[in-house]
Amino acid sequence: MTLQWTCEHHSALDTQQLYTILQLRTEVFVVEQRCAYQEVDGQDLVGDTLHLMGWHEGKLAAYLRLLDPQAHGGAVVIGRVVTSPAARGGGLGHQLLLEGLAQAERHWPGMPIHLSAQAHLQDYYARHGFVTVGEQYLEDDIPHIGMRRDPRAQG
Repeated sequence: MTLQWTCEHHSALDTQQLYTILQLRTEVFVVEQRCAYQEVDGQDLVGDTLHLMGWHEGKLAAYLRLLDPQAHGGAVVIGRVVTSPAARGGGLGHQLLLEGLAQAERHWPGMPIHLSAQAHLQDYYARHGFVTVGEQYLEDDIPHIGMRRDPRAQG
């Protein structure tokens, strides 16, 4: 599947883009995964938050959020990594993560990157240079693990 990638600072999002992002995230994280939690967490429109969107035929097929390292202890934080249920099964998640890593490097060169991974995806993220940090924990009754990627250590 070929996607058109856009990466927007939160201040450049239009109402339709923001609505579509929140709709996909809620569809997957709240409804599909059956997690009743505050999906709109106050991080979408602050600092230099970026929103990476992968569009296919006018529909949002893939998305992730990049949080400003200045507000997060000196590391870019990747979160809300999601692919549309209709777009799964073709390696789109890898494309999304690679594009996210490229955008992080473009906007914040050389900065370490942190994410909170569902524990069963630890090997998936390890293939992209992430290593486990800390102990496994429960978030919304789903086992998670902190993971970090330091571009300076990549070689």
